[in-house]
Amino acid sequence: MPHRSFRPSSSEQASAYAVAASELLEVLWGRGQESAASGTVSPSQLRALLVIEKQEGTNLRALGEALGSRAPSVSRLCDRMEAMGLVLRAPSPTSRREVELRLSQLGRALLEEYRALRVAELNAVLERMAPADLSALVDGLAAFHTAASERLSPRRGGGASSLRADVADSA
Repeated sequence: MPHRSFRPSSSEQASAYAVAASELLEVLWGRGQESAASGTVSPSQLRALLVIEKQEGTNLRALGEALGSRAPSVSRLCDRMEAMGLVLRAPSPTSRREVELRLSQLGRALLEEYRALRVAELNAVLERMAPADLSALVDGLAAFHTAASERLSPRRGGGASSLRADVADSA
């Protein structure tokens, strides 16, 4: 049998490029985060804010599942974010034992500021691309977004573990 050299499948190539691109995005986003006028939050705080934004009114248990963290750590994380004025806690209307988490106006403003800084960093890169490459990227990212959204949708079995991966990589 002749020896064949290994050629990765197109999905393996896409995964490799996606990982490399996500690492570069982390560097770009870190640059944007450090230049935020409203102060810096830790990556874990940023991930928590993103989860709370997507699941407004979530409780500590669900936040812990989404972040892959234990209850004591999540509670301390929320204590710090509440002290910073980023998160509001309120008793759950359905259970006296639970607390609901919501973003404060300051928390929402912080996420908006970070997103604007990220967009500026991305635009500086995208402006360097040829129009045809940029168009192909837009088409590919739209298809990726659709596929990822379907996988992460709670209706399709995405659940907290899928959300955890999504949020962990987004910050």
